[in-house]
Amino acid sequence: MSTDAIVLLKNDHKEILRTFTAFEKAGEKAYAEKGRLVKKMIELLTVHTYIENEIMYPRVRDLLPEVEDDVLESYEEHHVADVLVMELVGMEPDAERFTAKTTVLIENVRHHIEEEEDEWFPKVREGLGRKVLQEMGADMIEAKKKAPRSPAQPSALKKTIDAVIA
Repeated sequence: MSTDAIVLLKNDHKEILRTFTAFEKAGEKAYAEKGRLVKKMIELLTVHTYIENEIMYPRVRDLLPEVEDDVLESYEEHHVADVLVMELVGMEPDAERFTAKTTVLIENVRHHIEEEEDEWFPKVREGLGRKVLQEMGADMIEAKKKAPRSPAQPSALKKTIDAVIA
C-alpha cells in the first residue's frame, strides 16, 4: 500500500464517488438503501475531512505558502459539507428534503474533489516531492485510526474549522 498522501486521498475520493453514484442509482422510493448509503457517505466524509484538516492542509499551508488561498478555500468547502452532513444526520431517509439535501452535498463534494485533483494536488506534488508526501501519508494512515466516524463524535475537526472561520 502506498503511503503517498495524494494517492491515499485520491483512493478516498474514489470510494466516496462510488457511494455517491450508488445513491444516485437507488430508486426514488428506496429509502432504506438511501439511508444506508448516506450513513456510509457521512462516515467516509467525516474520516476524510479529518485527515485533510488535521494533517494535509496545515502542513501544506506551512510548507507551500503560495497555495494558502487554495487551502483556505478547501477549509470553507469542508465547512459547507459539514453543515449539510450535520443536517442529514438528523433526518430520516423518507423526509421531504433528504434526497435534495444529499444531492447538494454530492454536488459540492464532487466540485471539491475535482478542484483538489485537477488544480491543487499537482501544485502540492511538485512543491513537496515524494519523500514529504510519503511521510505525510504515513501520518494520515495513523490519524485515520483515531478519526471520528460521525460528526456527532467529538473531534479536533470542529476545533480546526472554528479556528479557520474565526
